[in-house]
Amino acid sequence: MQTLQISIYVLAMLIALALIFDFMNGFHDAANAIATVVSTGVLKPQTAVAMAAMFNFVAIFVFHQLTVAATVGKGTIDPGVVDQYVIFGALVGAIVWNIFTWYYGIPSSSSHALIGGLVGAAVAKSGTGALISAGLIKTVLFIVLSPLLGFIFGSIMMLLVSWIFVRSTPRRVDKWFRRLQLLSAASYSLGHGGNDAQKTIGIIWMLLIAAGYSSAGSAEPPLWVIVSCYTAISFGTLFGGWRIVKTMGQKITKLKPVGGFCAETGGAITLFTATALGVPVSTTHTITGAIVGVGSAQKMSAVRWGVAGNIVWAWIFTIPASAFVAAIAWWIGQHIM
Repeated sequence: MQTLQISIYVLAMLIALALIFDFMNGFHDAANAIATVVSTGVLKPQTAVAMAAMFNFVAIFVFHQLTVAATVGKGTIDPGVVDQYVIFGALVGAIVWNIFTWYYGIPSSSSHALIGGLVGAAVAKSGTGALISAGLIKTVLFIVLSPLLGFIFGSIMMLLVSWIFVRSTPRRVDKWFRRLQLLSAASYSLGHGGNDAQKTIGIIWMLLIAAGYSSAGSAEPPLWVIVSCYTAISFGTLFGGWRIVKTMGQKITKLKPVGGFCAETGGAITLFTATALGVPVSTTHTITGAIVGVGSAQKMSAVRWGVAGNIVWAWIFTIPASAFVAAIAWWIGQHIM
């Protein structure tokens, strides 16, 4: 692959832009990790985001195999088409979509906004031949599978807990699961950090390879890339996207601590599995499916299906919308960079 002729200043600017996206990923997706534990009243919002941010960073010590980063960095678009304009377009497309959905309180996927950005910028430069179908099919497949798995695991957890505690009083169940929800929320935050931080690691890694600062045959990117990405997403989570918390924690279904525990545990199982397989899934899709699964396990009418339907529409539009913005940003980038 031909090495890019790119100035150190442009390279630094693009890395900074990638870390801004990573910060916004944490900011935008903080609701996924804390909405249930906040809406059930187990933790105060400030305490919840501090805990989520800490476990987002702790994930760096748990997920040593950067399989998701490899999928994003090497398995989405042809590395041969990657240049500063493609990376610029991809990041701008993802950031713009994240800002739009955050402003309107829509729990969309930062992950798929980034994938859409890469697709839009690559196609704008070189057409559809620049896409790696295997990586994209795996990602698109999990748009369906991640909420479905979250739904299945969330509902199974709820049914198991209901069966195990069938003879317990509501007060006793509430007391136990107020404590257990701390564990489930921490696990979900760990899974969020492990999967989502790797996506930005993949982008920066892709850029460093294209610019000749890292070898395409390297097993993993430089350590500073890993640490900076986990730090950025943790700080983003610490500031929290409060507009989305209400939608996730209150509008889909009414949650109690036992339901919050089951949703977070079901979501965490899905995230850990996907990260092990190297699939860049959406934490938003996963926890939404788990929350719906918990509500459905109680009774179908417990779920506000209209709200859930609006969220699904946002999922459908995420990749094409961010791809469209990225294609425009790619064209702009050629004229200003």
